[in-house]
Amino acid sequence: MTRHRTRAVEAGVTYFAIVFAAGFALGTVRVLLLVPQLGELPAALLELPVMLGISWFVCAKLIARYQVPPRIPPRLTMGFVAFGLLMLAELALSLTLFGRSTNDFAQALATPHGMTGLAGQVLFGLMPVIARRT
Repeated sequence: MTRHRTRAVEAGVTYFAIVFAAGFALGTVRVLLLVPQLGELPAALLELPVMLGISWFVCAKLIARYQVPPRIPPRLTMGFVAFGLLMLAELALSLTLFGRSTNDFAQALATPHGMTGLAGQVLFGLMPVIARRT
């Protein structure tokens, strides 16, 4: 593996870990406080810009820290690693903490609030490429 690819993978793992921790904390607040008051979709819509802001900030800091080159392939590597780990972690939480099946997990993504979250997760994965432009 090249030095640039190694840096991109390390940055992606770190990016996932930091944003996942923030998302876990915000998700707890969303589920316990916002969903009962507002419903699933409005709560997801309130959480989304906060998570994207956190993702943008963390992504930019890690790109600088790991010196991920501004070319698309290393930035895609960083984002793909982070997105893949995020989806695996989301599935693992769904199966273990919530006792859902893989099918239940997939069906939840097809709901309006699930699609909102998935759109945010895709943007999270693309953030290293988007940040390339700024």
